[in-house]
Amino acid sequence: MFENGTIDELTYELSIAENLPQKPYPLPQIAPHLLQKVAKKNRGERIKTTINIELQEQTNAIVKQHYNLLKQNEIHNLSVLVLDVKTREVLTYIGNSPTDKTHQNSVDIIDKPRSTGSILKPFLYAAMLDAGDLLPNTLVADVPTQFGSYQPENYNQSYDGAVKANEALSRSLNVPMVRMLQEFGLDRFYHYLKALQLKDLKYNANHYGLSLILGGAESNLWDLCKSYAAMASTLNHFNSNSSQYFTNEFSQPIYNSNQTVDFGKLTSEKGVFDAASIFLTFESMKQVNRPESDESWNYYDSSQEIAWKTGTSFGFRDAWAIGTTKDYVVGVWVGNADGEGRPGLVGVQTAAPIMFDVFDLLPKSDWFAKPYDEMLEVSICKKSGYRASSVCDVTEMKYIQASGKKTEPCPFHKLVHLNASEHYQVNSSCEDISNITNKSWFVLPPLQAYYYKNKNPFYKPLPPFRIDCTESSGVNMEFIYPNQQSTIYLPKGFDGKTNELILKVAHSKPELEIHWYIDSQYIGSTKDIHDLAVLPQPGKHVITIVDELGNELKHHITISE
Repeated sequence: MFENGTIDELTYELSIAENLPQKPYPLPQIAPHLLQKVAKKNRGERIKTTINIELQEQTNAIVKQHYNLLKQNEIHNLSVLVLDVKTREVLTYIGNSPTDKTHQNSVDIIDKPRSTGSILKPFLYAAMLDAGDLLPNTLVADVPTQFGSYQPENYNQSYDGAVKANEALSRSLNVPMVRMLQEFGLDRFYHYLKALQLKDLKYNANHYGLSLILGGAESNLWDLCKSYAAMASTLNHFNSNSSQYFTNEFSQPIYNSNQTVDFGKLTSEKGVFDAASIFLTFESMKQVNRPESDESWNYYDSSQEIAWKTGTSFGFRDAWAIGTTKDYVVGVWVGNADGEGRPGLVGVQTAAPIMFDVFDLLPKSDWFAKPYDEMLEVSICKKSGYRASSVCDVTEMKYIQASGKKTEPCPFHKLVHLNASEHYQVNSSCEDISNITNKSWFVLPPLQAYYYKNKNPFYKPLPPFRIDCTESSGVNMEFIYPNQQSTIYLPKGFDGKTNELILKVAHSKPELEIHWYIDSQYIGSTKDIHDLAVLPQPGKHVITIVDELGNELKHHITISE
């Protein structure tokens, strides 16, 4: 170029003296999946994102640390999203773990549909509060349950009989939540989910069925974090804008710093959930000692209050944890991009620790203010959690959502008639009225009571009717077969299989349902014809029957070999 006269001698000499450049440095990989997203959507534009680079790099370090542990269990992918509730800005965007191509490191999992596990349960709880179908402390049934061929089970495979609704949510109990969905209505709940704009719900409600609440549907981390951020924002705006709502709370988060979220106009009409229902839902979600199993959770002693929920999909394929404070939402998904399940891939064990580590990086937040303008202080039955009836003996004043005034009064407290010693039920046909004591009694349905009293030793079942009042009570039952203390040999048939034992009971009101147990294990129920075939193991057994009025009988038998 010098010889051709393209450059002068000085430029030539300076160029010769300059060191040759080394190989190019790699581009920084701080948020590669967001870069892909921006490049695809904003091709040719110069975009400054809302990413907080310090927070992004610190979260990258947390992700790398957890990934190095998870990959030892062949768990290779995870994603993290952090949103600012007030501005709806994306502060951290990690679409995948620092894995390799073999494990699909280029896939941005944040917007990919995955099985939801239990992560939709807070939406059902909020919907039932919003509709006035539930109060936070209302007892809901937690008993063996079957809807057709569908039989949900709790993670710990045990039952409490009856449990407070907010505890069913905080402990993520499957059976109560499925029963709540069945009671609330699948179509009604589906309508709420569509209002949240969960775009991966592509089929009608019946396609998902009751398993919708346990992971029968799919969603993605982006939509779920958006929904939780919108709920937090709804509550914040209500408390700071004279108890009004914005028309566009459930808007999309933004990652372009040149954009702002338009929350719309102020209105007296709620968007999806009312502020009180959101507040009460978050109150239930902030309980710390509450995993999907009974394992201790106390070691997560967060320095701030966080409303959070975990989820685990069927087959241990997806683990979720999403939490919100007044100011931030943190969402985490852990699993394998190819859908391979792994033992131990549980939300509370894999995703939640990452979520809490990220929250520790964020500024601390105050807890949400109580939206008093949408709440009422009412008398609540302390035992049942329902609005107190005139029969409830122990009550307390509680703030509930305004729609909660539509809920029924306590159905479990009964006024029972007892003899002077209060050991037996009596009536006017067998006892002088002057000797009858009227007393409030907390009475659960028989199946609920059977499990409830095992977890609540202070639960007192109804006293039996005095023997001379039994006939007047109109209810009586007894075993037809087998006899008390009998020893039974079960012969084998021609096919070599042991024949079943046919249990038979007579009931004065056969239309009443009877629940059967062998050695405290629930084995089924009968109605009208009270025969039940069982195949107990050799040895001693206790057969217990409980009818729907709470009458109970026990038989001791021995099965010989």
